[in-house]
Amino acid sequence: MCLAGQMPATPATAAQAMTMVQAGLAWLATTDAASLPSAVQADCLRGLEQAASLHTAARSQVLSAFCTQDGYEDDGHRSPRTWLKWQTQVTDGAASAALAWMKRLAAHRAVGEALADGQISESWARRICDWTDALPDDVRGDADVILLGAADGGADLAGLAALAEELRKRFARPDTDDGFADRSLYLDTTFRGAGKLNGDLTPQCTAALQAVLDALGKRRGPEDLRTKGQRLHDALEEACRRLIGSGCLPDRAGQPTQIVLHLDLDRLRGLPGAPEAEAAWAGQATAGPGQDCDAQIVPVVTGRVDPDVLDRLAAALLHGAPVGPAQPAAAPATPNQPSPAAPATPDLPAPATRRARAERAARRMVLAAAADLLSGPGGLAAYLRTRLTPGPAASVSLPLDVGTATDTIPAHLRRAVAVRDRGCRFPGCDQPVAACQPHHIIPRAEGGPTSLTNLILQCAFHHLVAIHRWGWTITLHPDGTVTATSPDGSRTLHSHGPPPAAAA
Repeated sequence: MCLAGQMPATPATAAQAMTMVQAGLAWLATTDAASLPSAVQADCLRGLEQAASLHTAARSQVLSAFCTQDGYEDDGHRSPRTWLKWQTQVTDGAASAALAWMKRLAAHRAVGEALADGQISESWARRICDWTDALPDDVRGDADVILLGAADGGADLAGLAALAEELRKRFARPDTDDGFADRSLYLDTTFRGAGKLNGDLTPQCTAALQAVLDALGKRRGPEDLRTKGQRLHDALEEACRRLIGSGCLPDRAGQPTQIVLHLDLDRLRGLPGAPEAEAAWAGQATAGPGQDCDAQIVPVVTGRVDPDVLDRLAAALLHGAPVGPAQPAAAPATPNQPSPAAPATPDLPAPATRRARAERAARRMVLAAAADLLSGPGGLAAYLRTRLTPGPAASVSLPLDVGTATDTIPAHLRRAVAVRDRGCRFPGCDQPVAACQPHHIIPRAEGGPTSLTNLILQCAFHHLVAIHRWGWTITLHPDGTVTATSPDGSRTLHSHGPPPAAAA
């Protein structure tokens, strides 16, 4: 325990050093920071930034020695990155960043020493390394010293950037690498399919991406309450969606980008509410909010042979037994209990009517059992194919039926909506047809028809975010005008008038 004003003792071992580091940070993490004077809080913040610099320098030095000795192999790992991910429980991006700092400081000794002395922050050190990496090897070390000296003398980041540019103009060769070899992009998938995007972009890629974000990331009107970060995210998503929709992307694994709806018929029909759903089925597909308004859906249905169904079908055809599960027989009457009276015989319908009803019942019976009988690896189709066809055709069983990709909105109807609306119809939005998607005013899930009067063009933001996520409703009036109503009904936006007439 150190007295006030007394310097802490120097640790004698690595274990002591780690104990002292953790003890100090633990004290700061658990103390009542609000009770500290603002001057003390400011000293803590400055000291913690210095500690972060020291942490980067120390980790790089230890990690370098660990890699040199192949220490990760002692724990059965094939690389230091996999060891860091498993043993220190960090993400792939964090492990890569730690290794990048190790390599960076090995090439910039002066920067590593400045970090170890707490003279420069980690973020400024990264900028200096990036700037001097553009210089020839024989002047890089001296350039690091010059920039570090300017930072220690009070230069701000803009001043350091200007000095780095002067060094580049003076020492860089005409064919100096512009960082193209260091370009990278990492997309890590996190919880429930979300992602984390990080990368180093070339100037050309940065300019192209900035142009896309500037064009698609603008605020769309007073109803657009997204933050700047949310707007840029949605702009990137919309740019990818437009690229996919343009048909310019190559196929993925031989299949075009589309929604594949794979249904296991046996499980599907066994779900609660399946009989009611079959009776009210309307061909609806499940997707994200608004995604099913305009998509290609590939239906794939598989099933299996149910021996019980086969037995009941044979009994029904031969003996007129019911196709459904066998019903328990009625209990016989006891000697002391009379048998129930037989019901009155109703008037029988005419023979032709009875025959028609029987035919309809037979059709329903066959249709209800056909899928269970024919589909799946053990079905009749697979049985005949694997035994009667030679070569590759007798491979592992395929689904009985795979439908071709079908647009949920026919092409002619899509064109009619585009000609009529000429762009996004949300009041105040000026996005062109190329940026828009057809939206069902009455949702398909609620029985809304795919018709011209129930479709309206909406840009990606108003369609997928404002309507399907935030709950705005859109109304297309008979005169062609449009009103949009906020989720709570407190705001109503009106279009100025019907869309201009399309050119003949």
